[in-house]
Amino acid sequence: MRTQQLKLFAWPVIALATVFLTGSVASPDPNPAWGFFAHKRINRLAVLTLPPEMMVFFKKNIDYITDHAVDPDMRRYATKMEGARHYIDLDNYGKPPFEELPRQWLDALLKFTDIYMVKPSGDTVLVFGTRKPVPEFMTKDYKRWFASNVMPSFYQDSELLPADSLQAFFVANNIDREAPVSAFYKEHLSEHGILPWNLQRYQRNLTEAFRKRDARRILRLSADFGHYIGDAHVPLHTCSNYNGQKTNQHGIHGFWESRIPELFADENYDYFVGKPEYIPNTDDWFWQTAFDSNKLVDSVLNLEKGLRNSFPADRQMCPDTRLGRVGVYQCREFAKAYQDAMDGMVERRMRAAIHDVSSAWYTAWVDAGQPDLSNMTTNPLSPEELEEQKLLQQAYQQGKILGREEEH
Repeated sequence: MRTQQLKLFAWPVIALATVFLTGSVASPDPNPAWGFFAHKRINRLAVLTLPPEMMVFFKKNIDYITDHAVDPDMRRYATKMEGARHYIDLDNYGKPPFEELPRQWLDALLKFTDIYMVKPSGDTVLVFGTRKPVPEFMTKDYKRWFASNVMPSFYQDSELLPADSLQAFFVANNIDREAPVSAFYKEHLSEHGILPWNLQRYQRNLTEAFRKRDARRILRLSADFGHYIGDAHVPLHTCSNYNGQKTNQHGIHGFWESRIPELFADENYDYFVGKPEYIPNTDDWFWQTAFDSNKLVDSVLNLEKGLRNSFPADRQMCPDTRLGRVGVYQCREFAKAYQDAMDGMVERRMRAAIHDVSSAWYTAWVDAGQPDLSNMTTNPLSPEELEEQKLLQQAYQQGKILGREEEH
């Protein structure tokens, strides 16, 4: 069946480098954060690689998917849990192939979460967790309870748990404990990022949105999904030394993912990425993307450090105008030397991101049964959605990021 589905790829390769300039990416954002510049471009060019059966819907909404490619970065100013969705510190989990790191979200959260109860006396007690494993005979029951009670609250910025549900679990498993007055959990997974698991979740949600032919949800998820896939292609999004803070290279994050593409992408990058591919196992694919990025971390850091040591100090940072703002940034000559030393790394990761975004969208559409997208219309935003957008803008404009900061 899937062999027949893949025969849809009978359209000509689109001249992307010519077409993309007709949209909103030509108007630079004054606050670029794979900065805002690259995220918008990745999403826009991914649309232009889609097959006609998808293009009929995505092309007419290309400005939305482009403009909203930066929403996840803006949400980092509005909710504390957003930041963790953009990265994963793989070095926190040992060395490749990171065999001790669970590949599935439920297993990972189970492994790195502590459950607490508050007794009638007011004492807080650790019930289960990293320092108090669940007895083997109740593992299956605990996993079901955990999936029903802990996982949903993770995305609500809440750590409270229903005490009555925990007590019911005690009773069902013959655990002799006082009934808890209250209960809560402390998870330790998001401390080091949840990017690959977040991608798995978005793949499932987008597939379901296609299945229901929910136009508004398809657009919102596609725009967000493109952003997170783009992040997975940035090496510094896969390590704890994300901004060179551990190696006295502060600011390298923005140097690699924003300054370099802003200076060289228009004139030097090749955007011909080919057709999207159907991905049979997206869960493993997302992990491999993160692993591939992680393999580049040493080169990103060492090449920049070598240039800092050999390049004249007074020619490393210069006054310049960047996307309409005057400031002090990496000198163009210094940036060119870094670009050359990396031998096209940023361009390759950006091209890979474009192809992978379109492939993830395409895979979700195929797995949903290839629904007809030709007659779908997007209704105007509801009052609730408009209010959400307003609050998001306000939080972003206030400029206080929640979670760890990265310089763009």
